[in-house]
Amino acid sequence: MSRSVWRVALARFLGAGCLVMAASGCGGTGLSPAGYASRADTLPWHQCEETSSSAGFECATLRVPLDYAKPQGEKIGIALIRLRATDPSHRIGSLLFNFGGPGGSGVTTLANAASAFSVLGRRYDLVSFDPRGVDRSSGIRCLSGPQMDQYMAREPSGSTATETRLVSEFAEGCERNAGRILPYVGTVNAARDMESIRQALGESRLNYLGFSYGTHLGAVYATQFPKKVGRMVLDAAVDPSVGMLDMAKTQALGFQKAFDDYLADCARTRTSCPLGADPPAATQTVIKLLDDLGRNPGKAGSRVVTEDIARAGVTQALYSKLTWPLLTEAINEGRKGDYRGLLALADQYAGRQPDGTYSTLQFSLPAVLCADTTDRPSVAQAEDLAKRLEKQSPIFASTAISAGSCSVWPVPGDDAARRINATGSGTIVVVGTTNDPATPYQWAPRLAAQLRTAVLLTLKGEGHGAYGQSACIDNSVNSYLLDGKVPARGTRC
Repeated sequence: MSRSVWRVALARFLGAGCLVMAASGCGGTGLSPAGYASRADTLPWHQCEETSSSAGFECATLRVPLDYAKPQGEKIGIALIRLRATDPSHRIGSLLFNFGGPGGSGVTTLANAASAFSVLGRRYDLVSFDPRGVDRSSGIRCLSGPQMDQYMAREPSGSTATETRLVSEFAEGCERNAGRILPYVGTVNAARDMESIRQALGESRLNYLGFSYGTHLGAVYATQFPKKVGRMVLDAAVDPSVGMLDMAKTQALGFQKAFDDYLADCARTRTSCPLGADPPAATQTVIKLLDDLGRNPGKAGSRVVTEDIARAGVTQALYSKLTWPLLTEAINEGRKGDYRGLLALADQYAGRQPDGTYSTLQFSLPAVLCADTTDRPSVAQAEDLAKRLEKQSPIFASTAISAGSCSVWPVPGDDAARRINATGSGTIVVVGTTNDPATPYQWAPRLAAQLRTAVLLTLKGEGHGAYGQSACIDNSVNSYLLDGKVPARGTRC
């Protein structure tokens, strides 16, 4: 029974992990480029705080209504970042990014990953933002760093009542520290913020590249403002119609499939895979490692490493094939009592900073998820699902307990963000990867069908997110965004 309650939802900030690592070494719309040119950028841009990653970037804050039903009422700030087009004489306009989550900082990610989009950055101003409730944009914080360390390290109790109480205490912390903003952080309001960003940038239409949760956000924007959609790409697609239990089941099975593929790859491609040449036996080796940590948590320096923390580390490494070697090393060292590798991966997964603080990811993620649905399965129902998944997903079945999180959330949900129909928009490109563990491939054709104006582009491969993994995908996406050339229906790379 896992208490990774808030950590397995839709998709992760590192839904664009392959892009971040790449940056650090790892029929058309019918509009001509002139149709996208900025008319009157009204944002107060200024040089970002100088760091090694933000040099050359401009930052700004856009004031938007906390409650769009009261446009003259309280305002909050939406933090933005921009890198101007490197070929301004052929500039198309602005390209807005959301890298996933819900809860990922677009400001931080674009500053770190802009080089992965250098082809697009020649003719587009690259722009991203922290959505409402995230980091610099009135970011939600529920627990302190030490409290989060304690929360993440607690082992399962085996009692539904105890587990419900613990996640309720987490939710109460969110209400206590961020109750003012919790009712307003759903995807519908975030999409309205995107429309405000479009207007402030002076763009006649919104050109957009969304990853993972960013596909949901883009789909909601296209549903609300179909006539304002420019060139839109949705990579690692989410199906907004799925319920919490179905989502948890699909992801538990997706990560198990990715783990099985990882073990097979290790046995096939390494002369001496330290986990052995027999994937089923290797699976039992990892299960034993996790079980041992469940009975007797380990230490990495002053930090405790529990079963849940180790599982989070394994999960993190499965988001991209590029991190599979790190997982092999971390597991192999963990078997010898050195848990530093697993802890480092788990910290990356949880958004834990070197100073012991946490990003707002773990707090804004449940706030957005629960705001976007009235589906409220209980912790007991989620535990029952986890038990039923144990044979099919022996390592990740327990993560299905996350499906019960919204049952204790202090703010009621709304299903508006689950109703998708972009009729009236230009063609939208939806991208799916066949062995994506976090947003399984079957969600991509479903989202394309719900949009009604989309074409599906498929990558046959591993990992979460296709852009940056395949020249075929990159060329198709770049050609669409730069020249308006829509991929042929049924294109597979």
